[in-house]
Amino acid sequence: MSWQWDQSLYEGAAPHYARGRVAYPRALADLLAAELGLDGSGRLLDVGCGPGSLTLLLAPLVAEATGVDADPGMIAEAEDLAVRAGVRNVRWQVLRAEDLPAGLGTFRLVTFAQSFHWMDRDRVAAVVHGMLEPGGTCVHVHATTHEGVAPPGPLPHPEPPRAAIAELVRRYLGPERRAGQGVLPGGTPSGEEGIYRAAGFSGPRRLELPGQLVDRSADEVVAAVLSLSGSAPHLFGPHLADFDADLRALLRDTSPTGVFSQQMREIAVDLWTP
Repeated sequence: MSWQWDQSLYEGAAPHYARGRVAYPRALADLLAAELGLDGSGRLLDVGCGPGSLTLLLAPLVAEATGVDADPGMIAEAEDLAVRAGVRNVRWQVLRAEDLPAGLGTFRLVTFAQSFHWMDRDRVAAVVHGMLEPGGTCVHVHATTHEGVAPPGPLPHPEPPRAAIAELVRRYLGPERRAGQGVLPGGTPSGEEGIYRAAGFSGPRRLELPGQLVDRSADEVVAAVLSLSGSAPHLFGPHLADFDADLRALLRDTSPTGVFSQQMREIAVDLWTP
């Protein structure tokens, strides 16, 4: 693909990410605790942690957690959210996954949540394989938290107008999906199962949680759009305020009350063992 990672991928998106993405449910932590016997001991490494969405959810289940992300803004947001939540057993580090193991040691649990596709996956999977302690598990979370899916029936409130929002982004940024200083015309890569197996992992054992039905405010929908790499705030340059105004006008036309409903996608969790 033509895109290569650069520091601007999520520039300015961290506060929007924390507010606009739908939080992982408590049921996800309960499921992993039951399946993996998480009892407050051991160490967790969350790779590509963003603002700590999964790290902070799982931190109470381990003795010590480490969240690493290549974006300084994401780590700053994670640190702030940890303080506000009173979570004290997490250390945060600005670090590219490709620079692991970085002297961090070994872990009982390594997690990737909506992050693995941004990395040199072959290299990172091989390194992480060596960072798991005996009996450890690599957890790959498949989820979509910025928007919903087609609902099975009527919703309490209008859905955010996904197609119209996408067209508005294209009107401002052009027809090709933007990503940092480049473009991603073909989207992000898939096929991670073969990569994990080539790195020496066995599995996966798949766990699933049903999608939630959530209500969202207009502010949260706007934040979700600005949380995406393809519509991160820096991409709009001097036109960000104009885009924000047009997006909010579109949302008012769709739901005059300012309330939206979304049927979220189910969450699938793949458990890989060395």
